[in-house]
Amino acid sequence: MAALPARLRAEELLARVPLVDGHNDLPWALRDFGAEGQIGEKSTGADPCAAADTVDLTAHQPSLQTDLGRLREGRLGMQFWSVWVPCSLPGDAAVVTTVEQVDLVHRLARRYPDHLAIATTADEAEAAFASGRVASLIGAEGGHSINSSLAVLRGLRRLGVRYLTLTHNENTPWADSATDAPVSNGLTPFGREVVREMNRIGVIVDLSHVAETTMNDALDVTTRPVMFSHSSCRAVADHPRNVPDAVLERLAGNGGVCMVTFVPAFVSPAYAAWDARLREAMADAGQRHNDLDARNRFAATWTEGGPTPEVGIEDVVAHVEHAREVAGIDHIGIGGDYDGVAFLPNGLEDVSGYPNLFAALLERGWSEEDCTKLAGANALRVLRANDE
Repeated sequence: MAALPARLRAEELLARVPLVDGHNDLPWALRDFGAEGQIGEKSTGADPCAAADTVDLTAHQPSLQTDLGRLREGRLGMQFWSVWVPCSLPGDAAVVTTVEQVDLVHRLARRYPDHLAIATTADEAEAAFASGRVASLIGAEGGHSINSSLAVLRGLRRLGVRYLTLTHNENTPWADSATDAPVSNGLTPFGREVVREMNRIGVIVDLSHVAETTMNDALDVTTRPVMFSHSSCRAVADHPRNVPDAVLERLAGNGGVCMVTFVPAFVSPAYAAWDARLREAMADAGQRHNDLDARNRFAATWTEGGPTPEVGIEDVVAHVEHAREVAGIDHIGIGGDYDGVAFLPNGLEDVSGYPNLFAALLERGWSEEDCTKLAGANALRVLRANDE
């Protein structure tokens, strides 16, 4: 009997075992829809998250990389929805906007109960997957979301937030970011207190976006497994958002997981080099590369760097295999960052593409057991270890 094609094997595998994605920015992408359902026209009324009720995610949404039909096609089983808010939001405004983003995720689950189910524990996530729905977990992207308040951190936990990324593109008063000038040399004493409180209440320490010093400080302090919700390997693509080998090597002792992302600048060495030239050009023009809006505006008219390099599944495969070699098969996962960047690698352009990646791995001789660990078993282990 002939062997099944790799794509079909991948689909059948992901129908049996949960595929857990560590990071998807659909909540903020929906916020970019106006009340009339048009992308790029942010809601300005009393309900800035009105698109949760006006945009039909059961229909194909060409302005998005995520909708419910493509989630089904991609065999996604569990999703950490990012409740990111910009670093530019001051203090209390960041907290309010984060809570609005959390509410948006809950509204989506209420609107689409046959497709989505809120999950706050590993058991609930597995039950949602068994029921044929996408388990919807919540991760807060950026420590500025808590406004240096442990009470806010505890409040977000009660609302269902299961991880906190310690920084985004800019430093917090208590932690250094990978893409900002160092100030604290890692974590401050209060930053260490934040990590300890996260351990106590069951909020996963997410080390994507943070400086290497912050990564190591957090690993020194934490008593529970950490995650990198959407980062790749610096040894493969030299980008500050990626994880150095010395930190990957520490994950085995911690029990944590690095969820390899698909972001072109993080996975392609050629694209990372192009992005470094863009960073230099923006600095020369007095602009900040870590300001997402400024970066997008600048890149739209910048021609000196040449065309953006092509990026494909093979670039992602290189990171997955490097992470497996350095951290070990029990410490890798997937964090696509869909709807957080303008485009993704060829073959992974939207959330329907996950089986393409697993088909590529199966063709390279990966066992189904190893693919199961990468798909979600490792991430579920980290979630369970952080459950209260």
